[in-house]
Amino acid sequence: MQSITTSSYAVHFNQRAYDALNVHLSNKAYSKIFILVDENTHENCLPAFMSQIQGDYDFEIIEIESGEENKNIETCTGVWSALSELDGDRKSIVLNLGGGVLTDLGGFVASTFKRGIDFINVPTTLLSMVDASVGGKTGVDLGPLKNQIGVINQPEMVLIITSFLKTLEERQLRSGFAEMLKHGLIQSNAYWETLKKVTDFLHIDDLIYDSVVIKNEVVRQDPTEQHLRKILNYGHTLGHAIESYFLESKIHKTLLHGEAIGIGMILEAYLSKELLGLSDVELADIKATFLSHYEKVSFTKEDITTILSLLKFDKKNSHGNINFVLISAIGKPEIDIQIPDVLYQDAFAYYAEQ
Repeated sequence: MQSITTSSYAVHFNQRAYDALNVHLSNKAYSKIFILVDENTHENCLPAFMSQIQGDYDFEIIEIESGEENKNIETCTGVWSALSELDGDRKSIVLNLGGGVLTDLGGFVASTFKRGIDFINVPTTLLSMVDASVGGKTGVDLGPLKNQIGVINQPEMVLIITSFLKTLEERQLRSGFAEMLKHGLIQSNAYWETLKKVTDFLHIDDLIYDSVVIKNEVVRQDPTEQHLRKILNYGHTLGHAIESYFLESKIHKTLLHGEAIGIGMILEAYLSKELLGLSDVELADIKATFLSHYEKVSFTKEDITTILSLLKFDKKNSHGNINFVLISAIGKPEIDIQIPDVLYQDAFAYYAEQ
């Protein structure tokens, strides 16, 4: 599988990834190599990863707790302190071995430690392989509010090793698949149709590659999200609000990112029908496809009111406007759409219909 070249780095796959890493480490002569893991990747991924590194290097392993609830400044402070105590300097590098929470946070920590040191992302979940680790977005949450603090800064490279997917439970794989479905909805009806046939999430290397190509092409044209890159947020305006609400809720089970944005994509497809003329056929197809993968969630009126109150914190907002990405047809997105308030309730009502 060929590497994918971005504007400033490359995405390498499987054995090519290890080969590229070994060449990079040999050439750069880092003062110290830090590997950031969580308790899951420490046990399930680190031994296999380390076994492929050639050469005598000074490694330090830093472990954080997994989960979106730990993607915060407090965790960053712990990692910054560890880097400092372990004699990290400006010639050090951080290898982020984990899912989207870890690569987002690890990239932010590296980008700000000593005003910026090198980092490499090694995504271990399907979600991080096709989304979080690619594009240079780093950062953490502010309380329950998603990704409010961060910078756009590119890694030295991204290493996608698909064998790590075998360490995941089915629910995590499905969560990542939601981002792939999104890539079809915003870029390619043909890709959408191909993804609808997928039943085995462990043998989709070619589709992972296709999703990285789609995301890379969008980011290449708009690296700092001034215009086109906003299309990658389809489903995320309401989806992030739902994810934040369930993260803080004392009575609801926390939703994974893909589960929340899957709901967001159904809701925003309904809004697309009302405002951009998305066809009834395509709307029904989108709803049926997501509900075939993700369990339907019930929302009370109070839930919806609180979720809608969180929309004002969305990163795409400007000048007091809540800006949505909608689709006029599968594969045809439009950005910066404002929604009449009355349609939100209608969208949730459509989602709740049998």
